[in-house]
Amino acid sequence: MPVLTRLIPSPVTVDIRSGALDGLAALLADQRIAPTGKFAVAVSEGSGRALRDRLAPDLPGADWFQVGGGTLDDAVRLANRVRRGHYDALVGLGGGRIIDCAKFAAARVGLPMVAVATNLSHDGLCSPVATLDNDAGRGSYGVPTPIAVVIDLDVIRHAPSRYVRSGIGDTISNISAVADWELSHKVTGEPIDGLAAAMARQAGEAVLRHPGEAGDDDFLTVLAEGLVLTGIAMSIAGDSRPASGACHEINHALDLLYPRRRAPHGEQCGLGAAFAMHLRGSAQAPLIAATLRRHRLPVLPREMGFTEEEFLRAVEFAPETRPGRYTILEHLHLTPEQIRNAYADYVDTVKTIGS
Repeated sequence: MPVLTRLIPSPVTVDIRSGALDGLAALLADQRIAPTGKFAVAVSEGSGRALRDRLAPDLPGADWFQVGGGTLDDAVRLANRVRRGHYDALVGLGGGRIIDCAKFAAARVGLPMVAVATNLSHDGLCSPVATLDNDAGRGSYGVPTPIAVVIDLDVIRHAPSRYVRSGIGDTISNISAVADWELSHKVTGEPIDGLAAAMARQAGEAVLRHPGEAGDDDFLTVLAEGLVLTGIAMSIAGDSRPASGACHEINHALDLLYPRRRAPHGEQCGLGAAFAMHLRGSAQAPLIAATLRRHRLPVLPREMGFTEEEFLRAVEFAPETRPGRYTILEHLHLTPEQIRNAYADYVDTVKTIGS
């Protein structure tokens, strides 16, 4: 009997450990990544630039490009500069904005991309999506999955703690996103990929139930692995469905309605997930809220700078951010008054959770 399998798009190498940056030169010497040893490195003005002096002596074949921010224009400029060289690969060294710029630029030029993350703020580090600010606000662009991912826990520990907390919220929100995907499959017949759903859900569950703190190596390893697995799950599914449901619709609504005051992506998604799971009456809703609270993530809008009225408006507007996506918000089709009542019940539930 023939064995039928499928090919899964995933990085050639994933290196998550303390001291992983010490192995970057050897990784880039891999013939599958940089056969001629010539590559471009995109760095930020912050964490990435600070690492350049440390890494440059071991990377003689590198040309360094400083990227100003995380806009579509920044990514296009990077692509145009990289296009003039003859490189084997493009390395994105920095936070989420730099990695997204590098992913977009690499796709535009036709180069493999290596993601070297200096923080764990969201699941974009290994996803087939680049999220970039543009004239209309913020857009998502399809790109290939990075050919390699390097996460040095020594570097992660020195990043602002809010970045790690944001990654916690983003990963936990997978649980709500997969529940929405399953709901859509049941109600609308939308196809669901069981492998992608399992990977995304287990990534979220591993972070949700891990007893460690954000500064512990064991916890950071689980979080980093969860972010990588979530990116691979999106590649398997062919879109962001395994990691994006009502939680992300609420996040997008907050971004669009209040662009100058938006909180970190993972904070908004974590709150969105807690509220969405409450709407579906899930027994996991209090556990999600408690885990967010334990890691000092917001569970109420005022804890990230929004009023109750602003949050209610965002929940009402949220379904318009992803037309055609079916989540608990579209399923319940709540009126403004019903949203207000549901939120009041949510507040009553989470106020019993210790801060």
